[in-house]
Parts: sequence; structure tokens; C-alpha cells
Amino acid sequence: MIPIRDQIQSKSYPVVTRGIIGVNILVFILQLMQGENIERFIYMYGLVPARYSVPEVAAHFSSGEQVFALFSFMFLHGGFLHILGNMWFLHIFGDNVEDRMGPTRFLLFYLLCGWISGFAHLWANWTSTVPTIGASGAIAGVMGAYLILFPKSRIITLIPILFIPYFIEIPAVVFLGIWFLFQFFYASLSGPESGGGIAWWAHIGGFVFGMIAVKLFSRLPESRIDEKLSETFARHSSPRLQRIATAADTEDLDLQGSVVITAKEARNGTRKMISVPGDASRRTFMVTIPPETESGTRIRLAGLGRKQGDRSGDIYLKISVDG
Repeated sequence: MIPIRDQIQSKSYPVVTRGIIGVNILVFILQLMQGENIERFIYMYGLVPARYSVPEVAAHFSSGEQVFALFSFMFLHGGFLHILGNMWFLHIFGDNVEDRMGPTRFLLFYLLCGWISGFAHLWANWTSTVPTIGASGAIAGVMGAYLILFPKSRIITLIPILFIPYFIEIPAVVFLGIWFLFQFFYASLSGPESGGGIAWWAHIGGFVFGMIAVKLFSRLPESRIDEKLSETFARHSSPRLQRIATAADTEDLDLQGSVVITAKEARNGTRKMISVPGDASRRTFMVTIPPETESGTRIRLAGLGRKQGDRSGDIYLKISVDG
């Protein structure tokens, strides 16, 4: 299952989420520049339990290096797919959690989730000499917070079947619940020195902490910095991909649906990728919304409705302008 987007549009631009993604990319580029020294670099800045549990190993590091590694490990990654997967999940779930908490509280929450996930990994692998790296523990905390804050949200999910992309909506509680159960399943199969290099207990620790701590962080007073950033980075666009819930009579080949756009998009025009239920003749397609479109305007998509023999119905999309 690959999450594409959720149905909740954040009210402001996720400046901290994007900033964290940017920092991770910059650190990954720095990793690639290490060349032959990459293993030493990862051992220095990754999280190695033996550095804290084995005195002979700990003697090679200063107190500052030991403390710094508890944070730096969450900005390192093992390869392109590793960082791509982590940053995509942060992109999907981070914006809404940041929107609810505010940028400064979210940044503190994210770092604390990563820190706690690191301690969970240390607890489960106390004498391991294998370094663990990655933002997945911190992101797991964000996902745990998302589950508590938006349990009724729905995740548009890509499930490729025989190279054919199928987009379906999965309730957030189901998507995240399945993800969490998989972490427990793989953690139970892996020993302290195994696990394929994946810190399953860091995922579990981050997720559980995120679920517990989210309410506390959400109730902290909003700072003036948060208020200023929310005003400055207010959103001016709607989601690029929208899954429409079409309606039609059982005998009608035409389908009815709606697309939400912002006032700015209505003025300037925009293009959206539309995903429709399986009874349409095409499940995904691009729709061009012309400039100066008013709320309530209907767009006819000829031949994209239901099919019956040689006949094809149409799809009628009603434009809804938000704000």
C-alpha cells in the first residue's frame, strides 16, 4: 500500500514539514560526499547501542558526541529508497499534524518523537554494534499523532495489481493500524542483531509516544511565531489529486461528482488529477479548470461515465470554490 494523499487539506503551508524534508535531503547529499569514509561517518553520527552499553566502545567517543548521536541519527539514511519512503510518509501525514499543533510545537514534537524512538531502539538492542539511522522513528510519532487527531480521515492509497494502478480510499485508522501491526510482526521475528537493518522497535516506540504526547502538545499555548507563520504561509491551492464520490441512478450511465478548488485557482485556472470509482470507463484522468471559473459551474467530461455495451455516459463535475 502506497499512500498518495489524505482527504484533509491543511489550512497553511507546512513550513516545518518541508524544512525537515529539506534538511534530510541536504544531510543525505553530505553522506554521499563522504566516499570511502561513509562507514565511519555513519558510525559516528548513527545510533549504535554498544556506544552506550560497552565501556570499551564508549571510551572512543566524547560526551558531546554521544549526546549528539541521539539526534543526528534521525537525519541520516541508508539509500535513495530509504530517504524517499521516509520523506513521502512525512509529506503525507506531517502537514495536517503541523497544521493542528502549529510550526514550533510540531518541530519540538517531531524531534522528541525521534529521540524517544532512539531510546526504544537502545532498549531492544542494548549491546548491538550495528548502527541504526533514519527518520522513520520520528515519522512514526507523527503517524501516531495523525491517528489520534484525524481517526476519521481517509487515505487515498495506491495498490498496484499486475502493473495496473488502483486508487482506493482507506480509513486512516485502518491504514495506520495495519502499518503498526506489521511493525510488531516484524519486530517479533527479529532478534537484537537481525531485522534486516530496520529498527522496528524504534518505529513502535515513536508511534506509541506520538499517540500519547499529541494531546499535550496540541494544548500548549500558541506562540506569536506560530501565528505569524500561519498568516504568512496560508494555503492558496487545493490537492492536486482528488478522488470524487460519484452518484448516479442505477439505470443512468452519467455520473455526478464535485471538485474543490481555492479562490486563487478559480481566478487563474488549474489542472487536477481526478480518481473515480471503478464503474467509470476511466479511473484516473486530468481535468483542466479554466480561469474565472465560478463556484457551482459544471464541467462535462464526455464518454467517461458508465459503459453499457457500445454506449458510454458522461461525468458531470460541479466546481466548489473554497474561500
